Amino acid sequence: MAVKIESQEKSKVVMEITVDAAEISAVYTRVAKKLAGQINVPGFRKGKAPKHIIKRYVDKEYLDNEVFEQVVRPALVDAYQETGIFPVSTPKVDVVQLEDGKELIFKATVEVKPEVELGQYTGLNIEKKSAEVTDEQVDQELERRQNLHAELVPVEDGEVKEQDIVNIDFEGFKDGEPFEGGKAEGHDLTIGSGSFIPGFEEQLIGAKAGQELEINVRFPDDYHSDDLAGKDAMFKVKINSIKRKRLLPLDDEFAKDISEFDPLAELKEDIKQRMLEAEEIRLANELKNEVLKKVVDNASVELPEGMVEERIEYMIQDLQRNFAYQGIPREEFQKYVDTHKLELHENYRVQATEAIKTELVLEQIAKQENITITDEDVEQEMEKLANQYGRDVADLKAALAASGELELFKAGLINDRTVDFLVEKNTSEKQETETASENTVTEE
Repeated sequence: MAVKIESQEKSKVVMEITVDAAEISAVYTRVAKKLAGQINVPGFRKGKAPKHIIKRYVDKEYLDNEVFEQVVRPALVDAYQETGIFPVSTPKVDVVQLEDGKELIFKATVEVKPEVELGQYTGLNIEKKSAEVTDEQVDQELERRQNLHAELVPVEDGEVKEQDIVNIDFEGFKDGEPFEGGKAEGHDLTIGSGSFIPGFEEQLIGAKAGQELEINVRFPDDYHSDDLAGKDAMFKVKINSIKRKRLLPLDDEFAKDISEFDPLAELKEDIKQRMLEAEEIRLANELKNEVLKKVVDNASVELPEGMVEERIEYMIQDLQRNFAYQGIPREEFQKYVDTHKLELHENYRVQATEAIKTELVLEQIAKQENITITDEDVEQEMEKLANQYGRDVADLKAALAASGELELFKAGLINDRTVDFLVEKNTSEKQETETASENTVTEE
């Protein structure tokens, strides 16, 4: 096989690839033999007709395509290895010559990783915020737990109020006809939860147990079903029962009942510490995102269109997986995509562009700063991941290798280390310095 670089632009390479005639002839023979077992040729037993006879009974274009499909992928892989070219999207292939007994010649237009021009990525002096949790926040969390452990008391003769739990039967109608998925019996609904269509829960307030009523609503414009999105509907609803929360008093007994702490003050302190830890994690992530955004904004890179398009397609496939997880049929998803194709592509284009640029910038900084990982680093992270999911380390590594995700895993570790480097080099210690100065003055 021979590879010739015809032209090379910023992020695009055109290669002319030539595959030996003998190899092509062998593939034609192999394909013809396979086809011989699938068709009847007069004068020959099935599968025994020679190649030159098979050609008379098989469409030439079909035969050529079969041969090309078997040759092109391994030829491209070999060409990438020989030239050191790393494609970032599916190449555009044009056949120059394809004939049994002759060399295969084809051209591949390949998009490659673009060059990244880094801007300032250290010394940005982004202020690090300190985590704080107020007594009011602790009280709010305590009230949430109080509501969570409240007793549910049946309401025999009262009306539905906010936060009541109502058990209902309902059936939905559009244009007077029932629609799929709009019927249920014995459904528990917390009033004010916002789990139903806007306006539904509010219309139940004031109703009594045993009452039947009609509720008119409008489905949101972005509802997942196009048949219902933005449409008016009517629900027939029966109130089977009403339950109301009875809150337990916030005292030492409450703390003892719902936790391992006694008295209540210990529970409050534990809540405060947990909230403080969560706030520290939130602020750390916020700082990482802020640093990363400024570093990436300071860099310049011209992304190949094909690279962006492939990322968009991956994101749409991921959306499909989410739909499937929710039990939404593939046909319904496809209908949704077809209807909102332009909107989806435009929305995802922004996300895809930002994600790719971020990855390329991090990769370039890692190269420039010689940020690497060792086999020991990989093993340690593998152990953490295996423990998290209750899996054997060797099995996890084998699974990642088999799916082709092991290198992605390693790249992710390098990215994480690069982000940590950027946070360290761009975080301002202003706040800590000011606090230290204030303490010094106080001591004086």
